[in-house]
Amino acid sequence: MSDSTPTLVLTGGQVLTLDDAFTVAEGVAVRGRDIVAVGSDAEMRALAGPGTRVVDLGGRTVLPGINDSHLHGAAYGMTKPPFALDVGHPAVRSIADVARAVERAVAAAGPGEWIVGLGWDPGYLAECVSDPLRFPHRRDLDAVAPDHPVCLTDFSSHMVWANSAALRVCGVDAGSAAPPGGVVDRDADGRPTGILREAAQSLVQAALPSPTVERRREAIRAVVAELHARGITSYTEPGLGPGGATTFFGGLSTDNLTAYAALAADGELDARVGVLLLPAPMGGSADDLRTGLAELGAPVTADPRRLNVLGVKIFADGVPPNRTAWMSEPYAGGGHGALCVHGDTPALRTEELREMIRVAHGAGFQLGVHVTGDLAIDAVVDAFVAADAAVPRPDARHYVIHGDFVGPRSLARLAAHGWGINMNPAIKWTVSDLMDEVVGRERSAYQWPVRSALDAGVAVCASSDAPITTPDWRQGVAAMMLRESKASGRASGPEQCVGLADALRAYTVHPARQDFAEEWKGTVEAGKVADLCVLDRPLLGLDPHEITEVEVDMTVFDGRVVHER
Repeated sequence: MSDSTPTLVLTGGQVLTLDDAFTVAEGVAVRGRDIVAVGSDAEMRALAGPGTRVVDLGGRTVLPGINDSHLHGAAYGMTKPPFALDVGHPAVRSIADVARAVERAVAAAGPGEWIVGLGWDPGYLAECVSDPLRFPHRRDLDAVAPDHPVCLTDFSSHMVWANSAALRVCGVDAGSAAPPGGVVDRDADGRPTGILREAAQSLVQAALPSPTVERRREAIRAVVAELHARGITSYTEPGLGPGGATTFFGGLSTDNLTAYAALAADGELDARVGVLLLPAPMGGSADDLRTGLAELGAPVTADPRRLNVLGVKIFADGVPPNRTAWMSEPYAGGGHGALCVHGDTPALRTEELREMIRVAHGAGFQLGVHVTGDLAIDAVVDAFVAADAAVPRPDARHYVIHGDFVGPRSLARLAAHGWGINMNPAIKWTVSDLMDEVVGRERSAYQWPVRSALDAGVAVCASSDAPITTPDWRQGVAAMMLRESKASGRASGPEQCVGLADALRAYTVHPARQDFAEEWKGTVEAGKVADLCVLDRPLLGLDPHEITEVEVDMTVFDGRVVHER
């Protein structure tokens, strides 16, 4: 084979290049790791040589490799057996179902062994649905696990359900104070109910047995294989560092950064992983951030196109379903939420957040800030502006993570500075009916205003936030186009719908920019890396409801076929 002969040619298809003109070609040619040509069937076939693998697409669609720009890969791997029980919907539909799953795990466990699981959602537990005053309680787990500590993290990873044995082992009792940014739910007598919210989760999660680095490597390898089957070739690990030491199995800990680095060094990381460092925990301070950054040093990897440390993550507030997002208007039933950083008053917390952002910005990092409530988003964007005014950085590419209730003022300021927003359409699909009850139907319909953000000139990235939802970009694309709810199918904020091109760019072009990698990935163009996703049918003209049924027939990563159905 000549040095100029393609190693792979895909032809006879619908190649959605996702370039600026949304060009649709018929074929693409790959040589080694790179795309060398995109064009017509005749042009592609003319390039093929004796050793070229030629794939006749038969009208199927080719996309750039999908980029899930906010996916906790290592944590996602450790939420699955054998690491943890699946206690999410539809595996469980009631508190009784959860109890039965825990009972089975106890029967197979050694004396005193921890029982851990993830995924429960009160919006789908029958007892909670039928009685709004009913909520999971330690007693539900005590009945089946009196002597085994149990820690079940909810679907959002912002709430833990623990039994009495776990609370006892961890010293959580009526006299225990919640850490900054955390809430311990209590009975009338002051005793903990077993529900720990936000930063209070660490009171129990810190005691969980820690998997070895090799076990963490196994979890990452399994996740990458799953992502290949979904057409995903790039993702952002949004937060690894000392601030994640007390998360579920240390899913956001430095140990997982070590596992990634070991895989990359051994040539075993078959994905493009961008990392946000997590120097400070939820509820942390600027001093925590400084200490964490000093501990992390300056991580360097041999191949930044495989593993690249991009920036720093900070937690600004909680999440709306837990009523811990900081909102200007009260939740149904009262309360406004709050920032979850160090400080006794809103003013002190706001100033602490500004200092955290100033420190990370001044150190030269891109910032990705977890923030969901409108007041909190305004505080974060104001802090971005202040930090940039103090230390101008014309291409910092900071971004708001989630940004559920971002308003026009903050959208305009993000756009003016070239900053971005990373939204979660599959979460919108999952929780929109629940949110009607939490914030009212009007605010619920606005949540994740994709159309408004794009119209303001903000580059919108879309992501799964796995393990919060499965890393299914098809569901995300359909949700962006339809704005329908999972439970009722009712359109929720249809004025925020976008078309196919915008939805696809949120999983390809815009995440490449978030990664500072738009020059070499994110579109199907000559000179870009050969990361490709081949679907089983034409995508143009497909009813959005049918997008979730599309299968991935082939995934090409770095010029190699890594998945073929």
